[in-house]
Amino acid sequence: MNLADKVLAVNNDLPIRTQRPIHSGKVRSVYWLTDADSQRLIQEKGYNVAPDAPLAIMVISDRISAFDCIWQGEGGLSGVPGKGAALNAISNHWFEQFKTHGLADSHILDTPHPLVWIVQKARPIMIEAIVRKYITGSMWRAYSKGERDFCGIQLPEGLQKDQPLPELLITPSTKGILKGIPGVPEADDVNISRQDIEANYQAFNFRQPRDIDRYETLLKDGFQVIRQSLNNIGQLFVDTKFEFGYITDANGDEQLIYMDEVGTPDSSRIWDGDAYQQGQIVENSKESFRQFLLNYFPDPDILLNKNRMVEREALATNNQLPGQALLDLSATYTGIAEKVTGQPLPLSGNPREEIIDILSQGYGLI
Repeated sequence: MNLADKVLAVNNDLPIRTQRPIHSGKVRSVYWLTDADSQRLIQEKGYNVAPDAPLAIMVISDRISAFDCIWQGEGGLSGVPGKGAALNAISNHWFEQFKTHGLADSHILDTPHPLVWIVQKARPIMIEAIVRKYITGSMWRAYSKGERDFCGIQLPEGLQKDQPLPELLITPSTKGILKGIPGVPEADDVNISRQDIEANYQAFNFRQPRDIDRYETLLKDGFQVIRQSLNNIGQLFVDTKFEFGYITDANGDEQLIYMDEVGTPDSSRIWDGDAYQQGQIVENSKESFRQFLLNYFPDPDILLNKNRMVEREALATNNQLPGQALLDLSATYTGIAEKVTGQPLPLSGNPREEIIDILSQGYGLI
């Protein structure tokens, strides 16, 4: 089997028994189990959820998304070897750290395979919150053009590119298209302020106003847990995205939890600490791939300008990237995963067949 065969690029065609359409995102596919299978697994596995909680199988792929497009490599390499396993392993590690520190639980109940999570259905907060410790990327581009107001927060004059911010900054944006919220455009990923959230907390799916404080506490405390752990292995936690939702546990109590992935090279910027001290930025995240694309194509504005999306999609569809670029990114993902977890990263020889076999024999879902 060649390297391309070890990559799981298509993850929405597995023969998992479901009762609702499969939801496929850029990287993950979600298979909602039948009510009977959900209730059976809760009883058999002893998951700490309500007896009638809907469960799903979440399968992560090795596809690589950047600038809202999926990219391919030469030789049929349709993803990044080890990427999916790295993202899951890192998220699992941080979710366990959050529980150890008494922060909050996650939606993950089980990890049958390095590319698979069993999750319970959560009622999502309709916010993607970026927590920033350094000024870089899109924030720096806006700041360098004179913008000082970021999600209702005023930044001081005189900041320099890639320097630490005066304090930890939370810059939330909408998750999906939300309608009927005063002052918030009906579009995906629109920056919002804390004042917007407070004035319209129900529209963002918060149960009660005090949960906004809880959400911000979990943001800041979760960031600091990851930041300190990364500092211990010589890495800087630059910024990251958090998502939250509500679940009901076996006792019938509603909890605000972390959901999606957390602290991964896909959802965060991570810099090498020694290089930063020497005035260099060495990325240990997907940002290194984004920088590769900006340098690889002669007109990087196509990648940065939202008004040129048609050209951008054609660029991704019609170009096979050098295989070495995806192998370099594989080394970045697997390397940071092994540093974070302190364990070798398990890599699949034939991920599709392994997943089917495990979900059939161990869970009776095929």
